[in-house]
Amino acid sequence: MPAGSPGVRPGPGGVFYGWTVVAAAFLVLFMAYGTQYAFGVFFAALVDEFGWSRASLSGVFSLYALVYSGFALVAGRLTDRWGPRTVIAIGGALLGLGLVAMSGVGSLWQPYVLYGTVAALGMSTAYVPCNATVAKWFTRRRGLAVGLASAGGSLGTFALPPVAHFLVSRLGWRWAYVVFGTAIFVTLNALAVLMRRDPETVGLAPDGDRPAPVHDRTPAARGAHDWTIRRALRSRAFWLLFGVFAGTWTPVFIPLVHLVPMARGLGIPPLLAATLVSALGAAALVGRLVMGGASDRIGRRGALALALALQTAAFLGFVRASDLAALYATALLFGFSYGAASTLFPATVADVFGREHAGTLAGLLFATAGSMAALGPVVAGFIYDRAGDYRLAWWLSAGCNLLALLLLASFRAPAPAAVDEAVA
Repeated sequence: MPAGSPGVRPGPGGVFYGWTVVAAAFLVLFMAYGTQYAFGVFFAALVDEFGWSRASLSGVFSLYALVYSGFALVAGRLTDRWGPRTVIAIGGALLGLGLVAMSGVGSLWQPYVLYGTVAALGMSTAYVPCNATVAKWFTRRRGLAVGLASAGGSLGTFALPPVAHFLVSRLGWRWAYVVFGTAIFVTLNALAVLMRRDPETVGLAPDGDRPAPVHDRTPAARGAHDWTIRRALRSRAFWLLFGVFAGTWTPVFIPLVHLVPMARGLGIPPLLAATLVSALGAAALVGRLVMGGASDRIGRRGALALALALQTAAFLGFVRASDLAALYATALLFGFSYGAASTLFPATVADVFGREHAGTLAGLLFATAGSMAALGPVVAGFIYDRAGDYRLAWWLSAGCNLLALLLLASFRAPAPAAVDEAVA
């Protein structure tokens, strides 16, 4: 599509279209992640109505995390091939329909199918396609741009759980699912039309710089310093990143699923318990914005190390938290670090391996390392059902993050010469 295509402003006097992509990604992630992290509110309502154990219902979210992380590889690959428009539109339909169908569940196997599988397939088209696409539109300001886009997920985590609680308390959990599912279906399909694959396909250049000569805009020229997928998989850097993000993500869903039930078990009223997830989301918003932009100046590795150290401290804080004030403080610390780490991941992948296959490689890492997050909530639920508290789960979570920090200390980005060789 030429630079003069409708809706695209190529000139220095207009707004660089990359920021439109950032805004669209922000809103997609706002809706998708805000709905995802309202699960804790629906979790409590389902337990109250059906009497299912926490471990059995936690398994729904664990399956959801496994499916949506695992299919991120497919979503990333399709984003590189088809562009983000089609991928996000299909995902919005699946996620919306899965949530609407949740309004009719009556047996435990049904949430495993409708939420753990159908909705999860839809969710797999959010994180990787949005962030990988944004990363392709920027180089110098990549950390800031990805931070701004992914802040939508944090703002949604802050804003939508109380909305879910309000709807559940006024309409019941079944109609609340109908409202959320319909909103997802409509909004994500409307936003998908704004997402463009990369700046070169519309005659622009990353960061709004002057476009390269026409003969330098071919896929081969654009990827002249990018890793091939095969070479990336053979590199030490890829597998170290895998270890870092596996250690980071394995426990990351535990607070998002179990924080509200934990707070209610300590005698905190349901509405106040739901606001803990909102506080977490607000802190994650700050973490994404602050650390995304800071990483452009101090480097991704240093910023990620700081985020991991803070997240380890947060898990240790949950061990001792026993009242609302302590839970708020720890949730804020966890949210900041979680937001920072999840923002730095796609930017790091694009930095190390280049833009051309950023969607596929980010999707592959998310599918392998990220799918391990499925273990966290079900293990924490099992621990609670056996021990009556979450202390061991928090200790294990801190251990996972400490391991990730140690692996990061040994990581070194490949030299530019290695990248040139990778595509030789």
